[in-house]
Amino acid sequence: MFARLSRSWALAKASAAILRDDKELLLFPLCSAAALFVVSLAFILPALGLGAIDRLVDESGSIHPFGYLLAFLFYFSQYFIIFFFNAGLVGCAMLRLGGAKPTFRDGLRMASRRAGAIAGYALIATTVGVILRTLQERVGFIGRIIVGLIGVAWNIATFLVVPVLVADDGGPIDAVKHSARLVKKTWGENIIGNAGIASVFAIIGFLVIVAGVGGTIMAVMAKSVALAVIVVMLTILGLALTFLVSSALHGIYAAALYRFALGKPSQGFEGTALQTAFQPK
Repeated sequence: MFARLSRSWALAKASAAILRDDKELLLFPLCSAAALFVVSLAFILPALGLGAIDRLVDESGSIHPFGYLLAFLFYFSQYFIIFFFNAGLVGCAMLRLGGAKPTFRDGLRMASRRAGAIAGYALIATTVGVILRTLQERVGFIGRIIVGLIGVAWNIATFLVVPVLVADDGGPIDAVKHSARLVKKTWGENIIGNAGIASVFAIIGFLVIVAGVGGTIMAVMAKSVALAVIVVMLTILGLALTFLVSSALHGIYAAALYRFALGKPSQGFEGTALQTAFQPK
């Protein structure tokens, strides 16, 4: 257990070091968030303008089949965007760990090369997500807990799918199987590292919100509208930056975990016990 904690901490520090040395990696989650916003508007605005949302539910309260299709397409587009830019981020991180100095364009090039496989995995992820959500809506309390646990297991098993898609030339199904095998070998580092990163940034986000609320209250008490607006804008900016850094670190951590799961040497860990921790015994 302590060995897993030590390796997880070392991998997390490596991820942070990569992001510190190459802040251009933040462009990937930034572009992903922007693309998600644009695509969401592309679905929502036409539906609102045409009054289509009201027609998706019939008189009995049931959702029209077209509504399910629209929701599926929406989720698919969201998943594809997330996986595409994450693939670029992970690809650059893996090259960085290998000693290279890739650029943002290199990441986009790697993601574009695997766009077909990424779309295939997005289709699988969307299907699984829709099935799990449908089951949750139709089962009782205990059933929802069970379905939720299945969803958690799926997320853990597929954590290394994107690195596999970037590094290998196989299809999305093979990537899911390969990810599950690697995660089985590194499940402790996977859970500990990701939980650690998520916890740290959850605390940072909470502190940003507390500071923002406190600053806004002080501005209101001082009857300064301008100061209140500035505080709100700084709070939003702080939360956005927290999200970007957290997303980037999760992607870099996936790349680091993938390389170490295969026993590949990575820059910054030459000659250490971590370098051979996951090599086949």
